[in-house]
Amino acid sequence: MPTASTQQQQNARLAHRVTVVGGLLDAGLGVAKIVVGLAAGSAALIADGIHSFSDLMTDIFVLVATHFGRQEPDHDHPYGHGRIETLGTLLLGSVLLFVAGGIAWASLSRLLEGVTAPPAGALAIGLAVVALIAKEWIFRYTLRAARRIRSRLLEANAWHSRSDALSTAAVLVGLIGSQLGAGWLDAVAAVIVGVLVGKIGLTLLWDAGKELIDTALPEADQQRMHDLALTVPGVYDIHQLRTRTVAEQVLLDLHLVVGPRLTVSEAHEIGNEVCRELYRAYPRLTDITFHIDPQDDSHDEVPDRPLTLPLRGDVEHELARVWGDLPCWQRRIALDLHYLDDRIDVSLYTAEDAARPDLDRQAVRLREAAATLPWLGRLRLWQGPGRG
Repeated sequence: MPTASTQQQQNARLAHRVTVVGGLLDAGLGVAKIVVGLAAGSAALIADGIHSFSDLMTDIFVLVATHFGRQEPDHDHPYGHGRIETLGTLLLGSVLLFVAGGIAWASLSRLLEGVTAPPAGALAIGLAVVALIAKEWIFRYTLRAARRIRSRLLEANAWHSRSDALSTAAVLVGLIGSQLGAGWLDAVAAVIVGVLVGKIGLTLLWDAGKELIDTALPEADQQRMHDLALTVPGVYDIHQLRTRTVAEQVLLDLHLVVGPRLTVSEAHEIGNEVCRELYRAYPRLTDITFHIDPQDDSHDEVPDRPLTLPLRGDVEHELARVWGDLPCWQRRIALDLHYLDDRIDVSLYTAEDAARPDLDRQAVRLREAAATLPWLGRLRLWQGPGRG
């Protein structure tokens, strides 16, 4: 089974190969459409040729973006470089909108001025048919590769190719219309090309924008992750589950509620098992951050709220003040603190040199001496070494 690094390299090579094939096809079609369009006097075919060259420019950009976007994480980019692909998708959508506006404006002006195209001729019509078939093929070829490697940018480029196929279909209608004497159909076809290209550009901008603002996965996917994590033994509940995407990768944060008196290492291992289960079930997950909660604090998700309970140093100082003269404190071995229900439960471990009745009396004295400590919750006194 290939490692993540090897798989990423293989995916990048596939993306490059597909994009190069598409780029060569776009270059050839662009030149042919413009040359034949100039010869036939077809504004629609010339516009379609310009669209093909816009495809070529974006093909080059996709090559660069996929190369850098699929590099491994480094010190300055610990989450990887996937946002480069997202930015590439934004630029691709912007280019499409720019091209769409130019084509639609020029063609609409020709239509309003009453400029009609002369008969296109068999060569122009034949070229449009060949271009339509070729662009539909490169669309399907690129889309299969994009879904295989889960590349949003490559998928966007595939739809860019589909926009060229759709525009070529509109151009073909216009060319046939001009051949039959309806020269105005050429300008109408060019306007339709602009509208189709603009629609796809807006879709790409919308999808990339949602990714940049960390839009979550669909609710159904989040619920499945939640339910799977709950099946891990030791997990009582889950809250604060959050997801976001970086290119084809998914990042997940969640809070796990476990037993309130588990050791740190056991609670952490439960969290590790949750991660293993999720990674196995969701290959797109590349990073999981979990937070261990000893009780459900979903009602209070602000970790920077004012400190209301003392930390260990202050706790030990206060306990020494009220328990300093008690033998069990003087012979203490370990001290465990549990922050539960806005109180601190204390487990004091003392040396094994007292009979049980005497230990019970010392526990009573401990409680009486600590009556002035408002944060003290449950108190336990043990003989022998603690868990430290």
